[in-house]
Amino acid sequence: MRERAQEIINALGELKRSAIVHGSLARGDVDEQSDIDILIQNEVSTQLVESNLEAHGFHPYAREVAQATPMHSPKAHIYLDNEQKMAVTIPMLPLRSLEGEFYKFGGTVGPKELLDHIRVPGCTKRLTLIEPTQQGHIESGILGREVWTANLLGISVKIIEERIRVLERRDKIGRTGIFLRIPVPDEMSFEEALTKEARENPALRRTLRLRDS
Repeated sequence: MRERAQEIINALGELKRSAIVHGSLARGDVDEQSDIDILIQNEVSTQLVESNLEAHGFHPYAREVAQATPMHSPKAHIYLDNEQKMAVTIPMLPLRSLEGEFYKFGGTVGPKELLDHIRVPGCTKRLTLIEPTQQGHIESGILGREVWTANLLGISVKIIEERIRVLERRDKIGRTGIFLRIPVPDEMSFEEALTKEARENPALRRTLRLRDS
């Protein structure tokens, strides 16, 4: 899976400098449910990303704009397989600091770390801390160790507390939804889809206006 992720990142050309892999692939605790999740951290042209991927034989099976909450940056998602287990994500507005820390919470590696087979600590959706070892990894809970975990991962306690709140709520009431999910047809760009939605969605329009100011 790491080799496949490396192929996708290499297909991004110069844009790969700001690309990261996040989640179990970065931590190393991969199982049959694991995905290849690649994030381009900077706001870049989605058309350029798509053209680079297409030039290297990666064709989108699905495209969507998603926004977790009205305050989050809308993001373009390009799914490269039918099961949507390989995805490239591009922020359509600069990421807020807590959004960047969201990815670090789960563990992130860049292209060189991926190539060098480096694994990093991070947390799962079960609120389990994964600490890689030479022969595997160690699992431990993070509840009651929020400050220690934040220091280990180099993130704020605030994002630890937010993830605990969201994930515990999900366990109680089932999968939590996201604020916005817009399928993008082949003939439309992500930017066009976002602009069209903003005309009809006051909350999205307000976010775009506030973040541009």
